[in-house]
Amino acid sequence: MRIVPGRGAVPARGGQELLETVPRIGTFARITCEDFDRLPGPHWTAARMMDLARHLDTRLLGDTFDGAVVTHGTDTLEETAYLLDLVLRTDKPVVLTGAMKTADDAIWDGPGNLIASVQAVAGLRGRNVGVAAMMGETLHAARHVAKAHTESFAAFSSSHGGPLGELETEGLQLYAAPIREERYDVEDLEAEVALVTACVGADARLLRHALADGARGIVLEALGRGNVPPLMVPAVRDAVAAGIPVVVASRCGRGRTGPTYGYEGGGLSLREAGAIFAGDLAAPKARIKLMVLLGAGYGPERIKDAFERPPR
Repeated sequence: MRIVPGRGAVPARGGQELLETVPRIGTFARITCEDFDRLPGPHWTAARMMDLARHLDTRLLGDTFDGAVVTHGTDTLEETAYLLDLVLRTDKPVVLTGAMKTADDAIWDGPGNLIASVQAVAGLRGRNVGVAAMMGETLHAARHVAKAHTESFAAFSSSHGGPLGELETEGLQLYAAPIREERYDVEDLEAEVALVTACVGADARLLRHALADGARGIVLEALGRGNVPPLMVPAVRDAVAAGIPVVVASRCGRGRTGPTYGYEGGGLSLREAGAIFAGDLAAPKARIKLMVLLGAGYGPERIKDAFERPPR
């Protein structure tokens, strides 16, 4: 990003320009640079994410490359990372990174994050940990990484279990190394998945609007353990009856959803209405996963199994 007078911060540098900011990067790896796109984070779409997945598979399934670093706008980096983690056919390391400051800023973090990501890819070869994100010398698993601050250098955190590792003087040090087990064969995502957030006094209008507007799936960002105001429950019941899966995530940053509370609108009433619980997945990532599952042709029971009994 670069500040353009009268326009604010906009994407401005190509891949080769970025590499030129870190001349020592070639001491860690032999690099081929490709400009796939130059989009700010909010401009990414389901179709473009899948284009990126296909491009990475094409480049990585052969013997030419050992891994890839993808520079990405930080606003939606976590969603693209998780999508890639679910659909990439390659087991080679893929690390996403970005910058919290613009290239005009005296403390621009882009070069440091880029070189750290190259070192991370080198350190992850052969480990099959899935897609990761490297920000501020900290490595996060795609499933758990989240942008938790609007502009801090320490904006990114891992919601469960902490980060995968950190870049130290000696190189990449891993604290955890989960094996990537969840992968889906899909050509295109189902883009018509709505995300509706519960809040005090919410009723069913947004849920019913999503159904009337052609949603093929709904993610309900619920309160706490997976609870909603009572007026939302009939619309959940109607959606499920119409064959539209409703997946319940939480607006809390940590913890799992489940059918714990028995009052009307509590998780148990959502379970009785036929809702599916997203476990520890944040709502935006639950939406990505539902888009993948619907795109793969999964029906309600297989979707429920994929969310509530995923491979571990």
